Amino acid sequence: MSTVLFTRTDPALGEFSVRPVDPSADAELLHSWVTHPKAVFWLMQECDLAAVEKEFTRIAADPFHDAFLGLHNGTPAFLTERYDPAHRELAGIHTAAPGDVGMHFLAAPTDTPVHGFTRAVITTVMEMLFADPATRRVVVEPDAGNTAVHALNKAVGFEIQRTVSLPSKDAYLSTCTRAQFLATQGDHR
Repeated sequence: MSTVLFTRTDPALGEFSVRPVDPSADAELLHSWVTHPKAVFWLMQECDLAAVEKEFTRIAADPFHDAFLGLHNGTPAFLTERYDPAHRELAGIHTAAPGDVGMHFLAAPTDTPVHGFTRAVITTVMEMLFADPATRRVVVEPDAGNTAVHALNKAVGFEIQRTVSLPSKDAYLSTCTRAQFLATQGDHR
């Protein structure tokens, strides 16, 4: 079992923690998440179990990309990735500044949604990223059609900079500084 790297207590929903993905041990669980119809924007719908394990093994070996499994009260509940936008995903599209960190997140599909859960997940991910003093700004590139994540991003301080064309999607390049994130946290922490 991997070591927990970050923990946050949400006053309404309890403990959220993050640990590195173990590609072989977590592949089956992650496969069930990333191929679920609700995870269409993760762009892994057609992947089999071997392809999911191979992708997370590739990420684990990449010095510019990390994947983390998120736990809610000890149970796997979300996936997040951190990447260097100067070298991955947005290389050649976004001029990365020192302290820029790219991010993806996916709440596990569920038939029993909990009010405020996804907001608590993105807040946990943002707090984890900003816990590193070198992180000055978080950069994301959600699919232009993913209206649910646009609302969540705005709620934690992201501002859309422009639409960009990536190989697999048209995306809203959005950024959030530490100050923008902190300004949104009031009573929602």
